[in-house]
Amino acid sequence: MVWHLTRIQDHHVADLLGEEQIWVSGDRAGRFGLTADPDDTGYGHTAGQVAAVRPESAQALVDYHLAVAARTRAFLATLTPADLDRVVDESWDPPVTLGVRLVSVADDSLQHVGQAGYVRGLLAPG
Repeated sequence: MVWHLTRIQDHHVADLLGEEQIWVSGDRAGRFGLTADPDDTGYGHTAGQVAAVRPESAQALVDYHLAVAARTRAFLATLTPADLDRVVDESWDPPVTLGVRLVSVADDSLQHVGQAGYVRGLLAPG
C-alpha cells in the first residue's frame, strides 16, 4: 500500500512538473526487486505482481517515500491560488485542473495509508 501510494504521488507530481519520476532515477526500482518502469504504479496489479514488490528493507520504502514527499512539498510551496485552476489533463470531461489532480493524489494517499494501518493492526494487534 505504501509503495503504491508513493508511486502514484511520484507519477502524478513528476507529470505535473514535467520531470522524470524519482522511481526511475538511480537504482530506486532495483531496491524493490523491480524494473524502473515509469508506468508501473501498482494500479490494477494481480496478486502475483503485488507479491513481486519486495523492498530490500523497510528503509528502502522510507527513503523512496521521503524523497517523493520532499519533491511534492517543494512543488506545493511554489503554487498560488490561481495555479489551481490551470487545466492539466484535457482527456477527461470536464478537464482536470491542477487543484483537482492534487486532491485526487491526496485522497488516494489517505485511503491507502488507512488501509496500510488497518493491515498493520491485523498483523500486529495490541
